[in-house]
This record gives sequence, structure tokens and C-alpha cells, in this order.
Amino acid sequence: MDFGMQFFPCVGPETKPADQYFQECLSLVGLADELGYSHIRIVEHYFHPYGGYSPNPIVFLSAASQHTKKARLVTGAILPIFNNPLKLAGEIGMLDAISGGRLEVGFARAFLPHEFSRFGVSLDQSKRRFVEGMEQIRALLENDVHAAEGEFHQFPPTTSLPRPTQLPRPPFWIAAFATPESFVAAGAAGHSVMAIPLSGGRMAELISLYRDAWRAGGHPGNGRVMLAFHMFCWPNEAGAIEHSRERVNSYLHSLADAASDWIGGATSADYPGYDKIMAGLAEETFESQVSKGAAWIGTPEQICAQITDYQKLVGNFEIASLQVNFHDMPLEMAVSSLRLFASEVMPNF
Repeated sequence: MDFGMQFFPCVGPETKPADQYFQECLSLVGLADELGYSHIRIVEHYFHPYGGYSPNPIVFLSAASQHTKKARLVTGAILPIFNNPLKLAGEIGMLDAISGGRLEVGFARAFLPHEFSRFGVSLDQSKRRFVEGMEQIRALLENDVHAAEGEFHQFPPTTSLPRPTQLPRPPFWIAAFATPESFVAAGAAGHSVMAIPLSGGRMAELISLYRDAWRAGGHPGNGRVMLAFHMFCWPNEAGAIEHSRERVNSYLHSLADAASDWIGGATSADYPGYDKIMAGLAEETFESQVSKGAAWIGTPEQICAQITDYQKLVGNFEIASLQVNFHDMPLEMAVSSLRLFASEVMPNF
């Protein structure tokens, strides 16, 4: 298993100023090569403390590329729904060049109604915009010239510049949350899948659907699965809990608040059952996340056991993407956790 760093800002100006937040993140990125973390990953969200500090993951990853020479750079994930494919294709090519061919591109549909509302995009267009946008970006990257007559974006024969450094293009990931169809679509298309295991044991079923669709699509191997976890590694259990409980709870509260429109009556055929899914997430706590294996918190020995137990629950997966400085965690604390995890946990996997 590979382990990487994920940055999911869950702060606002009253909690941690943006310049401080990103300076601390880049300090942690600077440890990746030394400690053996395989990737750097960041989200795209808007307008809310839940992820809103990162409206453009490519901007952050461009800076991160100058603080590491080995780690892969992963968008986790960009949102074609709110972006012009011509612009995204060019930015992807640019970051792939700046990083020396280390970019991997994760795509997501977006799921927060408040973002759709502010961009003036209908929730009911989510699937169609995602499929069209991702396909147009793929074609622009793979082909020297591409023209499109889509439902949402049209353009004449166009050469996207810069051309990708990786040929025919950087690897693609699809972010999937809780819908089986998303895991099946990723596998059938031959893309890697990234997910957040908030749902506990059901992840085993979803990964199995992905692997089956991958093989049925005739793709070599078994695909790649990346799961995201809160991680805090500390020399003693009491300290690990003390330093992480309220910070994990703050993340969960922020998620519930950002997604509250689903509980408040938002509906869409493109998001079946999201009212129930979000209502369930609103009940999650630090304790429930740890018990489900969705958060790896404790001493090195405890976290080794947590990882082993989670692998038994859901099966093997290739990559763990670790939220390492969640909420308002001080930099020094995150550094200590990263170093301890790298020296005492990673060698066991």
C-alpha cells in the first residue's frame, strides 16, 4: 500500500488565515520525499469553510510541485461541472509540464447544492455535464486537434496547449461517494477510483463492483483504488484522542452544514437518496468514524491494527490518502504525526 498526503481545508478566516494555512501545507509537502509519502492531493470546493479555501487544486499543486521532486500530484478532484473544458485541459497540460510529468487528474461531479446554486447550474444537469466535460478534456489532451459540439460546450477544431508531458495524457481518476453506478462507470472506463470510506463496511461491495467492471471492460490488471482517511499518529492513545477528537468532529460538522440543503429539501434524480445519505453523515462522530475504520487515530501499534482490520473488512486497496492537518491542527503537531506514521507504520505495509 502507498500512503500520501491529502489537504482538505476545513477552516475559515476566523480559524486560520489562508496564507498561514497554505504555508503550513507546503511545509508538510516538503517532507514527502524524505518520509516516503507517494502523493500530494487537494480538493476543489467553493464558498464555505468545508473545502472553500481550495477553489482551484491546480494552483496549489503547482506550488507543491516545487517542494517535492518524487511525489505524484493528484487533483482530488476537479469539477468539470463548474469549469470550461478548454480551460481545464490547458491547465492540466501546464501543471503536467511544470511537475515534470507527475500529475494525476481526479474528476468529480460535485455534490453540494449551494455550489450549484451560486454557479447557476442545475443539479439535474450534473451527470450530463460531468460526462461531457470529462470526455472533452480527455479528447483535448489525447488528440493534437479536437472539435466539440456538446450540449453545454462547443468549440471549433482546437489544439490544447501545453501538450501533456505524459503520453497520451496524465492518468485519470473518478471520485465516487456512495453510488454503485459511479464505481461501475469508473471501472468500465478503465479509470482509477478515489473514494471516502465514510460508509464503513459497504466499501467492500463498492470496490468489488469497481474491480468487476474493470475486468469486464477488458482492462489489464485490477484497477486502482484510493481511499481517504483522517490520520493522526501519536506516542500515546490519550494524546492522540485529545488532539484529534474535536478536529475530526469539526470536519464532520462542517460537511453536514455544507450539505444541509439535501436534508432541507433539495432533490435531484442525479443524486438519488442523498437526503438520507447526508442525514446519516450528520450523525457521524469521531467515535463512529474510528470504529468504522474511516479515521486512523492512535499510537503506531493501534493504527497498524486499524489498517489491518480495515483491509479485512473491505479487501485490499492500493493507496491511502491521508488528511494530515485537518481543521486547525498546529503545524508542529502535524509534522510529529507524519514523521511517527512514516517511521513506525508505513514499513509494515
